Amino acid sequence: MQTPESSSAPAQPPPGAAGDWTIPQRWSQYTSAQHAVWDQLYQRQVRQLPGRVAPVFLEGLERLGMAQPGIPDFEQLSARLTRATGWSVVAVPGLVPDEVFFEHLSQRRFVAGSFIRTPEQLDYLQEPDVFHDVFGHVPLLAHPVFADYMQAYGQGGLRALKFDAIHKLSRLYWYTVEFGLIRDGDALRIYGAGIVSSHGETRYALDDPAPLRIGFSLRRVLRTRYRIDSFQQNYFVIDSFDDLLRQTLDTDFAPLYAQLATAPDIEPNVLLPGEHRFAHAAGP
Repeated sequence: MQTPESSSAPAQPPPGAAGDWTIPQRWSQYTSAQHAVWDQLYQRQVRQLPGRVAPVFLEGLERLGMAQPGIPDFEQLSARLTRATGWSVVAVPGLVPDEVFFEHLSQRRFVAGSFIRTPEQLDYLQEPDVFHDVFGHVPLLAHPVFADYMQAYGQGGLRALKFDAIHKLSRLYWYTVEFGLIRDGDALRIYGAGIVSSHGETRYALDDPAPLRIGFSLRRVLRTRYRIDSFQQNYFVIDSFDDLLRQTLDTDFAPLYAQLATAPDIEPNVLLPGEHRFAHAAGP
């Protein structure tokens, strides 16, 4: 998963990549075995997502025609996505520099790895592949409000570069885009791509009593560290995508970064005084 704080991309585009780091997907070169891995991952996830994922995610899958067998062709997928919200999907060779990542988001282009994991890596791989990037992220980009949030995040990232605040802003991406939960009446649902694309964390995020589930606060999120080597120790719960977008657009991040510069970071799995902890679902 591409997050600014974890990016280890080289300074220059690798051979074969354009100046903006995009590459051809070369969809015709995928093997039948690679398509079979996508189909296995897809079917495994869609069986357990109903009742757990935000309904708009499943609506996005249907709207974008992602139930068709095999790895999606980015050109065809982008045509449907552009009609829906003006976004497109572009292939990149791997993790890209922060400025490149933010620039693509600000122009409504989602960067996606084009390689697919091997059968031995079904449950974990370190670098994001096409299943994580496309299955996990793209369906929500068909939702107009979330699509606007992602563009606003890219624009905010370009500004954050000037304030040396990427390590703060990356936490917002991590705890929303990658590992966010959302309220659905009295229940919680997943929407973050890191959860949605993970067979194990799809259940852990809602059912396990161990992690903290805390109401979303922008200031709190920007102060909270995260781990990349295990299931999350805490999740932040938004009320709605509209509220998430409003808080992002209504906040002047420059003075907030200045205020937080001297505030201590908060470690994962720490509940502060006065914070509400959402109960786990106690599922099967």
